[in-house]
This record gives sequence, structure tokens and C-alpha cells, in this order.
Amino acid sequence: MSDKPIRLLIVDDHPVVRNGLSTMFAAEAGFEVLGEAADGAEALRRAQGLDPDVILMDLRMPNMDGVEAIRGLVAAGNRAGVLVLTTYDTDSEVLSAIEAGATGYMLKDAPPDELFRAVRAAAQGKTMLSPSVATRVVGQMRVAANEDLSQRELEVLELVAQGVSNRDAAARLFVSEATVKTHLVHIYEKLEVNDRAAAVAEAFNRGLLIPRNRR
Repeated sequence: MSDKPIRLLIVDDHPVVRNGLSTMFAAEAGFEVLGEAADGAEALRRAQGLDPDVILMDLRMPNMDGVEAIRGLVAAGNRAGVLVLTTYDTDSEVLSAIEAGATGYMLKDAPPDELFRAVRAAAQGKTMLSPSVATRVVGQMRVAANEDLSQRELEVLELVAQGVSNRDAAARLFVSEATVKTHLVHIYEKLEVNDRAAAVAEAFNRGLLIPRNRR
């Protein structure tokens, strides 16, 4: 694994937020803050010049919002992973950002350690979603065909994504709760995760869960 720090560009229209994030990441080993931007248009310009590994992107900004900026980065072939960091977790904004090409979506009230993990994941091209965001996103998703998971495992996965308990999942699938737990064990093994939240995030990352309105 490389010892090089993860290079960051922080994009937010509030100077206090930018300064706080810059200070927090600069003080943590393994990160280097290359610069800041106050809106999406500036983010596009600075990303081209700085070549960051990860861009922390706010959504609601003047001149050019975060979603438009993400689309611009993708269109330009920018290699940076884009981690949305915002106050908002509404369905429309979450899905718009992810469909535009965001690598992950976190809320600004997330603990520092969680943000550090999310940035590390984004640097590796992996998806990480705040728990509340994951619930919203996957609740509007369908299960895609996958040769590794059985049809019943996919059904269980979709119910887990919707926040359904093991007991209720068993009732809906007309099986025992023990059977659901067994399916979950197999899902965890196949996705190489240890819990329900991680299974949902990894399933999204692998394309097993896809927004229903995606064309």
C-alpha cells in the first residue's frame, strides 16, 4: 500500500466550513490538502490544475452547484473520486449526485473518523454512504442481476436495503427468520463485509442496487 498522502481539494461556499475541513484533514496523518474552491466552476478549474485524489464537494453553491460540477469533472475525465459532503440528504439530491458520478455521499455532521474512512474509500474508488443516506438511496433502488448472489439472496438484500428487519423479511418471503439470517451470512461472505450497512454500501458499489429511474 502506498505511503503517499491522499491529496484533497475542498469545495464549499462557506469559508468557515472550508477552513474547518482543511484544518481537520491537515492535522490527520495520511492526508494533504492541496487547495479550496468556493463553487463548482472554481472546483473544475482547480481540479484540473491540482490533480487531487479526492474532491470533497458541497452541493448547494452559487454559480455552479455540486451536481453540475460533478458532471463536469466526469466529462473532463478527471480521475479524482468525488465525495459529497453536505447538510442535505433529500432523495432527489442524493440520487442526482450519485448518478452524476459521485463516489460517496456523507453528511457534514458525520464524526471525523467516519469522514477519514470515507475519503480513504473514495481514493480507492469505493463507495461509502452515511447510514441515513444509504437508507434513502437504496430504498429507491432495484436489484440488478448478479451471477454471484442467488435470486433469494438478492431478494433478501433488497429488503435489507429498504431497512426491513429480519423478522419482517422472513414474513414477506414466507420463510423462517433463521433462513433469512443464513442468507445474510452468505451475502456477507460473498460481498466480503461484516454487517448490514456494509452489505448495502458494497452492493451499491458493485452495481447490485441500481436507482429505479436510471436510464
